[in-house]
Amino acid sequence: MRYDVFLAGYGGQGVLLAGNLLSYAAIHEGKNVSFFPAYGVEKRGGAAMCTVVFADGDTGSPVVGNPTVSILLNQLSFDKYAAKVKQGGICIINSSLVASADVVLPGVEMVLVPMNQIALDMGDVRMVNMVACGAYIEKSGALKRASLEAALKKALPERNHTLIPSNIKAMEAGAQAARY
Repeated sequence: MRYDVFLAGYGGQGVLLAGNLLSYAAIHEGKNVSFFPAYGVEKRGGAAMCTVVFADGDTGSPVVGNPTVSILLNQLSFDKYAAKVKQGGICIINSSLVASADVVLPGVEMVLVPMNQIALDMGDVRMVNMVACGAYIEKSGALKRASLEAALKKALPERNHTLIPSNIKAMEAGAQAARY
């Protein structure tokens, strides 16, 4: 089976960390992985995006024109990339920052998750990316939660390993929000 996911937001939302985490989780499950990050020159506030492709066999190109799943964390990313999700795909939207009520994407399941609000309620807005990863695994079924938990040790610098329990809770909250 082959899976692809496109993540986009602005610098500081943890888009690239989320992509790395999904990549390590797929590797943990024995998949072949392509990870393709792209970001602006600004450290915070510039555009940030990445594509993760993983499969049992060859992954092919990491460049995906019409992703099966997109995770869009801000309005600019939604406006630019939402219409590119392939028919039958899933668009996971940070409804805290994205106004999408008037947008219809025929043949695409739109999943609204108030990621910023969930992260703030947990006490740290930097958890937006973990909320997004939880929503992704819930809606796509592409990876196991245990794989993401194991991948946190590789994706996070060792100095941040004390935050792993909080990251797991944020993923669980994202998964729960995506169920409804």
